Amino acid sequence: MTAQLPEPTPRPVPSGQLRASHDDREAVVEQLRDAAAEGRIDLDELDSRLEQALTSKTYAELAVLTADLPKSPSAAAAAENLPPLVLKGGMYGESRGPGRWEVPGHVIAHAGVGGVNLDFTRVECRLAEVVVEAYGETSGVTIVIPDGWATDTTGMAPGFGGLKDKTTPDRLPGTPLIRLTGSGGMAGVVIRHPNKRERRKLDGNGARD
Repeated sequence: MTAQLPEPTPRPVPSGQLRASHDDREAVVEQLRDAAAEGRIDLDELDSRLEQALTSKTYAELAVLTADLPKSPSAAAAAENLPPLVLKGGMYGESRGPGRWEVPGHVIAHAGVGGVNLDFTRVECRLAEVVVEAYGETSGVTIVIPDGWATDTTGMAPGFGGLKDKTTPDRLPGTPLIRLTGSGGMAGVVIRHPNKRERRKLDGNGARD
């Protein structure tokens, strides 16, 4: 009897080849319009880039449209001046996202007994870096970041519950770095990209718009 060879493990798709959502395209459109208003690109180039943005299918196709454009200084300055966002799980838990919400430069998450879920997948963040201070405590903290965002976990103390970093190191141009600090506590901290169910929701929202 011929032994069956194990099926090869599928290779992960590079982040640039992942499919972009409607929200991803809209974020690039807004950045292009801001650049035109600031005189960085003329109206003909704006029209050309807008057309490409609206028909782009992957993150890589979108990234090239803004690779030569800086972040909006006014928007970044406004975000940096926001007070820290403090989330406390307490007895019943707390979450921020999915959905659009204003991202400050500093987020503090205390899991407590109920836990904290922090979802960045549909936000538009103009900051180069966001510090997320997470404390796993009794129920843990889960952080979800979009494909193409990267994280630095060197400042995180694993604690008893540990740290699970399931993100990829591939960072697309113009995306923020999530700098993770704090402690895993008893239940731990998880940072990851969207799972299959969350991806289906993101794709579904893009298809309906």
